[in-house]
Amino acid sequence: MSDMAEERAPLEQPRPRAVRTITYLITGFVLRLVEFVLIVTLLAVGIGTVVIWVGIPLLMLTTSMVRGFGDLERRFARRMLDTPLPDADRLPTEGPLLRRWRYRLVDPTTWRDLGFLLLSFPLAVAEGAIGLASIILLPMAIWVAPWIGWMHGSLAIALLGPNKAERLAVKAQHLQASRARGVDAAEAERRRIERDLHDGAQQRLVAVAMSLGRAKNKMKTGDPEGVRALIDEAHADAKLAVSELRDLARGIYPAVLGDRGLDAALSAQAAKSPIPVEVRVEVEPRPPAAVETTAYFIVGETLANVAKHSGATEAGVKVWRTDEKVIVEITDNGRGGAELRPGGGLAGLADRAATIDGVITVVSPSGGPTVIRADLPCQW
Repeated sequence: MSDMAEERAPLEQPRPRAVRTITYLITGFVLRLVEFVLIVTLLAVGIGTVVIWVGIPLLMLTTSMVRGFGDLERRFARRMLDTPLPDADRLPTEGPLLRRWRYRLVDPTTWRDLGFLLLSFPLAVAEGAIGLASIILLPMAIWVAPWIGWMHGSLAIALLGPNKAERLAVKAQHLQASRARGVDAAEAERRRIERDLHDGAQQRLVAVAMSLGRAKNKMKTGDPEGVRALIDEAHADAKLAVSELRDLARGIYPAVLGDRGLDAALSAQAAKSPIPVEVRVEVEPRPPAAVETTAYFIVGETLANVAKHSGATEAGVKVWRTDEKVIVEITDNGRGGAELRPGGGLAGLADRAATIDGVITVVSPSGGPTVIRADLPCQW
């Protein structure tokens, strides 16, 4: 999966890839078995021997191991499940050994790490079995294993991620960044409209005015054939100007989208594509106009890129609505390798989605297929 950490809605677990998820489920069982045995054994022995002071260093060691295993689980989930878990923001520890241990004990992150480690072992038993079964059974590998990986990533976010105050701070930071990108996208769109008007319709209208001016002069000299030719030329330029203005207006907000909704608009886009595109749209009740417009342009730009760069022979567009968002998914059977790069075409789509707090996710392994997904909220 290719993404930019700043572009994704903070701490939202994406759907992980099947192969990495299966690897995560199988190796995770071994890892959590070791973690569980070490932590429970040291914890039990430490508590049982604390009255004779032997348990104090054992409990210190257990605390350090819990924090270390928690950090390991964060990195493991980030690497294998694409879980957007930041590093733990722990309370600072300084001073003598016992004081540092006390700081660690009062740190809520330590106890959340312990809760995750103790809870994840019994889950890992079932997950390991599912991972092994997924090696043999293709339906489990395609549908069940990624769903289990998504659930595990969501649990990791809940227990290993930032607390509520930190999440609100991250969300505020994300909203500020998305608003800034929205302003940039609007400014880029304004410059594009100015450029298209200057290079297209404006030049045509200037040509119309010049042709009519020359025709007016020829009328004084009594040259009806020359006047007729100039008027025909002005007429042709006027029709081209009208066509270019219509295309420009369609680029700002297509009439078919406003009149008939996403299904008809996306079907019209697919009909113009040089490769076959299957379209499925289920968005009742109809989403807000801003969401429809964003979805329309994301699909249009993506299909244009597919036709130009992917080498695909077919593509699919699926749009559906949940209670809170509209999900747009564009797939193709091309060569893959698409990425969200700063300044690239997909980054431009992410900027457009960010104007309404939407999120673009790209899954494009080398050799394909490519899946570009946009999650667009219906209220913000």
